[in-house]
Amino acid sequence: MAERGDCLASAYGYDLGGRFVDFQPLGFGVNGLVLSAVDSHTCRKVAVKKIALSDARSMKHALREIKIIRRLDHDNIVKVYEVLGPKGADLQGELFKCSVAYIVQEYMETDLARLLEQGTLSEEHAKLFMYQLLRGLKYIHSANVLHRDLKPANIFISTEDLVLKIGDFGLARIVDQHYSHKGYLSEGLVTKWYRSPRLLLSPNNYTKAIDMWAAGCILAEMLTGRMLFADTR
Repeated sequence: MAERGDCLASAYGYDLGGRFVDFQPLGFGVNGLVLSAVDSHTCRKVAVKKIALSDARSMKHALREIKIIRRLDHDNIVKVYEVLGPKGADLQGELFKCSVAYIVQEYMETDLARLLEQGTLSEEHAKLFMYQLLRGLKYIHSANVLHRDLKPANIFISTEDLVLKIGDFGLARIVDQHYSHKGYLSEGLVTKWYRSPRLLLSPNNYTKAIDMWAAGCILAEMLTGRMLFADTR
């Protein structure tokens, strides 16, 4: 099994030395591929997100994501253990010298999107998850961060204790009081089903309300099993 996992890591271009073993596919984040693995130093299962640093644009996005996740520490936020470079080396602020970065973070068994594929949630479970989602959002916003891509696939669940955690900050932004946050939120990058219609028509001057609207859409989906503004044709 370990050899198969190592072959999988090689196939996807993962190069972390011998520290991480038993790689398995998890999914794709906004800025990169995510595999699960076992950290042989701690015997802990983790999720490892690979970010290719191929040009100035990808470098800028990676720096922004790393800056944001390093300032967040909360029970309802996916915990990031460390950020590594090629061969599993400690980056130590030398991201510009690397062609790839690896974000090693907490492993979560499933996400809300997969749970919703099985049907609507009970009112009790919806209340429990919504409370945790709003708790995590309150912390994120108190840190002056906008998530901007809140959707069930980015909300992770521990099936053992039903703890909810917000993850994937690849499109997040730090609120700047001197910046209006005007600009088009690309439909190809930011999910459209969890944004307000007003923002879709005129995507300017968005605020923390962008995340709160998405949270409301997610609650509706948990209770009804349908996205509010999905194309039903």
